Amino acid sequence: MTDRSSLAIILAAGEGTRMRSRTPKVLHQIADRPMIGHVLDTCKRADVGERAVVVGHGAERVRSAIADFDPQTEIYEQTERLGTAHAVLAAAPVISEDLHDIVILYGDVPLVRAETISRLRAGLSAGADIVVLGFHASDPTGYGRLLLEGDRLVAIREERDATDEERAISLCNSGMLAVRGAHLMALLSAIGNDNAKGEYYLTDAIEIANARGLTVAVEITGEDELLGVNDRAQLAAAEAAFQRRMRARTLASGVTLQAPETVTFSADTEIGADSMVEPNVVFGPGVTLGEGVRVRAFSHLEGVRIEPDVTVGPYARIRPGTTIASGARIGNFVEVKNADLGPGAKVNHLTYIGDASIGAGSNIGAGTITCNYDGRNKYRTIIGEGSFIGSNSSLVAPVTIGDQAYVGTGSVITEDVPSGALAIARGRQVNKPDRSPARAANKPKAG
Repeated sequence: MTDRSSLAIILAAGEGTRMRSRTPKVLHQIADRPMIGHVLDTCKRADVGERAVVVGHGAERVRSAIADFDPQTEIYEQTERLGTAHAVLAAAPVISEDLHDIVILYGDVPLVRAETISRLRAGLSAGADIVVLGFHASDPTGYGRLLLEGDRLVAIREERDATDEERAISLCNSGMLAVRGAHLMALLSAIGNDNAKGEYYLTDAIEIANARGLTVAVEITGEDELLGVNDRAQLAAAEAAFQRRMRARTLASGVTLQAPETVTFSADTEIGADSMVEPNVVFGPGVTLGEGVRVRAFSHLEGVRIEPDVTVGPYARIRPGTTIASGARIGNFVEVKNADLGPGAKVNHLTYIGDASIGAGSNIGAGTITCNYDGRNKYRTIIGEGSFIGSNSSLVAPVTIGDQAYVGTGSVITEDVPSGALAIARGRQVNKPDRSPARAANKPKAG
C-alpha cells in the first residue's frame, strides 16, 4: 500500500548542453522510456506516496511528458539556476513538516533502484534525521568525498577543498538523500551562497544538520546504479547498464535467452516463464509474452500481447495493436499490425497482415497481403475460423471471409466470401502455341 506520508522531489532542471540536442536532457530515452520516467517509476515501485519534479530548461515539454507518464506528479519550475538547494526550494509548496520522509533524487540518474530508495527511507525509520546515498567510486576524481566518524556522516568534502588524505577516500557523494519532513525547510533556509558561484548547495545541509545535533547517516550502493547522464556517451553507457540489468532479471525469471547480449528490451517488456528468445531480437514498448513463447532470431516486436505457446519469427515484425492467441504461429518475413490472430492460426511466410482479425485455426498462405489502405483511409479484413487463404492472394479491405472458406492461390478478393465457399478471383490461363519469345529468339533464320 502506498505511503502518503512520503515525498520524492526529483530535480530535472539541467539544460544538458553536452547532449547537443533540442530535446531536454531528462526526456532522452533509455529502453524506450524517458530518463525522468525511469525515476518516477522507481519512486512508485518504492511506494513513495507523492512525487514532485522541479523542471527548468524545456519546462513545457518536460511537463507534458510527465503528465502523460504520471499525471499525479506535481510540477514546479526553477526559473533561475542557483544550485541544488535552490532547486529543492522550488518545490516548497509541497514540502510539509508532517511528511515522515522526503527523498531527493535526480532526473538524469535513471538507474537508481526502488530497493535503494526503500533503504534510504528505512534509515530514517531507524532513527537518522538525514540519510545520504554514497558509493565507492572506481575513480573518485571530481566527486565530493563522504567523511565518516563511525556510521555518522560528519561532512561532505568537495575535491577542490580536500586534503591529500581526504582525496584518497573512495566513498563518494551521489547527491541523493532522504530527510525527515520536519527538518527539510529549516535546513534549506539556513543554506547560504557564500561560494565562488554564488549558488545554494544541498550538500551544505550536512554541515548545518551536524551543527544542530541532528543524526546524519550514510547508505551505500553500487556505482553502476548512480550513473549520471550528461552526454551521449553516458546515455549509451546507461542504456547498456539497463539492458544488462533487464537480461539478468529475465533470465532469473525462468526465460531462456540464447545470446543474452544480443537481445534488446524496453523498460516495460514482460515475458512469461519457459519462453525462449533467440539471438538479435528487439522488444519495443508495450510487449507482453505469455509462458512458453518462442521468439526466433532477428524479430522485432512492439505493442503486442502474445498468449502462451506461440512461435514468432525468424525475421518477423509484430507492430502495435496486435494480439496473438495461444498456439498461433508467425513465420519468417511476416509483418503483422493492429491484428488479432485466433488460437492455432498460422501465418508462416512472406506475408503482411494489417488491420485484420484471423479466426482460430485459419492458415494464411505465403505472399498473402491484406490491402488495408486506399491512400486516405484504412479498412479491416475479417477471416473466420478454419479458413484457408491460398498463397499470393490479395484481400482488398473492407472484406469478410467466412468460416471454413477457401481462397484459391493468386486471387484478388474484393467481395465477401461466404462460410464454406471456394473463392477464385484471377484471370484464366491462356496458352498460345509457338508464341514463346524465347523460342522465337532461338528459331533459325530462313535460308
